[in-house]
Amino acid sequence: MAITIAIDAMGGDTGLDVTVPASLDVASRVPGVELILVGPREQISARLESATGRDRVHVVNATQVVGMDEPAAQALRSKKDSSMRVAIDQVKSGHAQACVSAGNTGALMATARFVLKTLPGIDRPAIASALPRAKGHVHVLDLGANVDVPPEILYQFGIMGSTLVRCMENKPEPSVGLLNVGVEDIKGNETIRRASELFRSGRINYQGFVEGDDIFNGTVDVIVCDGFSGNVALKTGEGLAQMLSSIIREEFGRNLVTRFAALVSVPVLRSVKRRMDHRRYNGASLVRLTRTVVKSHGGADVTGFAHAIEVAIAEVRSDVIGHLETALAQAMDDGPQIGATA
Repeated sequence: MAITIAIDAMGGDTGLDVTVPASLDVASRVPGVELILVGPREQISARLESATGRDRVHVVNATQVVGMDEPAAQALRSKKDSSMRVAIDQVKSGHAQACVSAGNTGALMATARFVLKTLPGIDRPAIASALPRAKGHVHVLDLGANVDVPPEILYQFGIMGSTLVRCMENKPEPSVGLLNVGVEDIKGNETIRRASELFRSGRINYQGFVEGDDIFNGTVDVIVCDGFSGNVALKTGEGLAQMLSSIIREEFGRNLVTRFAALVSVPVLRSVKRRMDHRRYNGASLVRLTRTVVKSHGGADVTGFAHAIEVAIAEVRSDVIGHLETALAQAMDDGPQIGATA
């Protein structure tokens, strides 16, 4: 049976200019997948004419759009026919198994929580994504959904992150680290130290505290942090990659000698660019919902948004939600108490 993904076609900074070609790209490359583009039917249909992969892309009409800076409560209350809301409704009704949106993060989180509800045993949702590092990648959560996080919630994030990696990457016991200002047990505030105690008494393969440099150079599979720290780390990494790319282009284009050196170095430069390309890591999971919802970066291009769609496909195929339900039940039975603390 084909996997169907609902796409918020109007979300993000550029809307249809990115979401339509990215959807067509995925439909033409990935077998067993159908996509539902949600937005103004006439505008979308006009862009789909004679396109490769068109037979596996369908259109559902929506008349409203959630603005990128629109308050979440306002979007939830007054935008019931927005492309974001209708796309999520497609998942609730069973017409799609997952939703992908590059739209307003707060509105997406609020709408998804309201429409799809949340799994028992978890008090708050988290945004989780893979970030590149020197060797492979690491999954980090939370990346912005929760700024002020108590110890019990951090422990829940650890359960969710560990389960996500176990399902997506077939790692039986993913290693987990807790982001802190140092690796010593005495470092950090009371919240972090208490969270560490919960991690040690639970079923997670906890490796202790990790520092900021471990995000890009460490060895743990999952790094847990509050949304403030996680979002800063995410944006810092993206900015650093863009700065380095810009510097490399400037230096190789400085004069005839450096331009010649650039020609000789083309294979290496292409490899470096690919490894540092943040678009290959676009697509953050909204973990805690009863269905799969993936958030794309609002400024993603076609390549980046296509990768976000593929993240949703992979999560559905791996049955991340089902495995998370099982992991939560085991954690509540065997681990420290993680009941409602929000």
